[in-house]
Amino acid sequence: MADGLSSTLVSNLLNTLRTAGAAFGPVATYVQLHTASPGAAGTTAVSAGSSTRIAATLSASSGGSALALSADVGPWTNGGTSETITHISVWTASSGGTFEFSIALTSSKGWAAADTFLLKTLGISLSPQAA
Repeated sequence: MADGLSSTLVSNLLNTLRTAGAAFGPVATYVQLHTASPGAAGTTAVSAGSSTRIAATLSASSGGSALALSADVGPWTNGGTSETITHISVWTASSGGTFEFSIALTSSKGWAAADTFLLKTLGISLSPQAA
């Protein structure tokens, strides 16, 4: 599976378009680390070094089409394994919750016991937008 939006999120977005007056409110955002693509359910290849989901804060939409982090996320601390972080998944809760989407990192990050990982940027955009 390619990285991208979860089927649940896509369904919710489409249903918002068909329901008069419906709108999304703010959703809690939590980030989890992965050592490969998280898959369609967001649960594949969760980091063994840290399976913790950490809250992220996104800035308000820029021009109605993009979001970005308003602060760094983390740090995660590796609890004792050597692995390479390649992807993140984004969820609505620190445990359980709804998988929203996954993204491959621009560059993978090797980490070992006691190393830390800090997510400094995350950009999300929807396009094309009518002119």
